[in-house]
Amino acid sequence: MTCEDEKQLRAGISQAIDCGYAVLRNGGLAIDAVEASVRVLENNPLFNAGKGAVFNRDGVNQLEASIMDGHLGAAGAATLLTTVKNPITLARKVMESNFHVFLCGPGAESFAREQGLDIVDPSYFWTRHRWEQHERGYIHNKPLPGSDDSCSMITETSDTLTGSKLQGYSDLPMGTVGAVAIDADGHMAAATSTGGMSNKWDGRIGDSPVIGAGTFANTKVAVSSTGAGEYFIRQSTARYISLRMQLLGESSDQACKAAMSEMRASGGDGGVISISADGHPSMVFCSAGMYRGYCSQSTKHIPVVGIFNDEKIAPGDIHVKI
Repeated sequence: MTCEDEKQLRAGISQAIDCGYAVLRNGGLAIDAVEASVRVLENNPLFNAGKGAVFNRDGVNQLEASIMDGHLGAAGAATLLTTVKNPITLARKVMESNFHVFLCGPGAESFAREQGLDIVDPSYFWTRHRWEQHERGYIHNKPLPGSDDSCSMITETSDTLTGSKLQGYSDLPMGTVGAVAIDADGHMAAATSTGGMSNKWDGRIGDSPVIGAGTFANTKVAVSSTGAGEYFIRQSTARYISLRMQLLGESSDQACKAAMSEMRASGGDGGVISISADGHPSMVFCSAGMYRGYCSQSTKHIPVVGIFNDEKIAPGDIHVKI
């Protein structure tokens, strides 16, 4: 990563934080804040979601996303998307249908058109740096070493908080953008979106659209996950964190740290961000680094972003050593 790359990534993360934060400061709902924040990141070609999505091994961008309202217990998800500009908004439309939770492929895109969402030609998602990652991966007959882009918003009301993250997994370019928030009524929400893993098999589905693995929210905590999706699915990581808090009485920091410790022990890596009912944010990762950030009254409502594992930007910013 060059200094200019770092500068642009920090700016992109801050922009997403500001967007979600503004929704909350104007009295908006947590579910509105997380969708707004994720849409900003989906529209930014620097991040592996929406416009900046990676290619699968057939040279196709396949996107996925999920969203959950902790107060209502409602959730929506969509995967195997190739023409929906903002997958997170489609996931919310699925949630608000009050009928299905998870749609995929042509059926999901047909629903998106019926709902009047922005539909684009698949070429919209093409970016040179992602295509070069895809091509070089084949030249070497193995995944190309590269970065994993992942951002998440964490928000609290009176002491509003927003955070973002980027973390690396093995040598596979992959990543997730996501958001968690709590609004003035104490209601929490989580949202996650991704282009998945570079050179993944056609039809591969990661943890990001899986409720309970990549995304979860209830009345105790909201969680968004990123990293080695297969591991997060096997361990139902997002829901697992909630259950540790509920059944063991752990704090969000303790539960997230336990989940990431088990993730590392099982051979995976990644990170989670969460916010609990008392407004405490946790940003815990077992990877080499993670882009993350937050803003609150204590920061004068200015986003603070961290990248490296030796930066501690909040009490709940925890690096589980590899």
